[in-house]
Amino acid sequence: MTCFFSKGYILVILLLAIFLVSEAHQCRPSGRIRGRKPPPGQCNQQDDSDCCKAGKMYPTYTCSPPMSGNTKAYLTLNSFEAGGDGGGPSECDGKYHNDNTPVVALSTGWYNGGSRCLNNIRINGNGRSVVAMVVDECDSTEGCDADHDYQPPCPNNIVDASKAVWKALGVSKDNWGGLDITWSDA
Repeated sequence: MTCFFSKGYILVILLLAIFLVSEAHQCRPSGRIRGRKPPPGQCNQQDDSDCCKAGKMYPTYTCSPPMSGNTKAYLTLNSFEAGGDGGGPSECDGKYHNDNTPVVALSTGWYNGGSRCLNNIRINGNGRSVVAMVVDECDSTEGCDADHDYQPPCPNNIVDASKAVWKALGVSKDNWGGLDITWSDA
């Protein structure tokens, strides 16, 4: 039996298949966390870090956007030093890191269970490029508790960077805190 389809029908089927595949690669929230007011002095707001707000719902993610040669992300500022707004020691090595060392934490999906630990990534932004070592996870699945310094869960597209990364990218200090970037494994 011979079956004939029109070119238009085949095009519609192909477009639908492309849409379904792209939808499968979307990273959608996996849940929500209700914010709790931090106990007095328990949320370090160094580097303009946010503290959870009582009753506010924060999305959580187990995934991050798909990787590409130059993955789009949002660069944030974090202190990896003892007493800094990064909280405890880094997940990858259980150590604190000097703010003058180019190190980063990646959102949960990109951190990928620690598979990028102590590996370098290349960050492109502000017309410059810098190589930094992955030392921590920016937790997209948990937050608003003592383990996370009463900060909200990390969005799913974050590269949380030390001051050294911001300096290397040539961003003026008064603009530190948020920057659209691209990154890739180095």
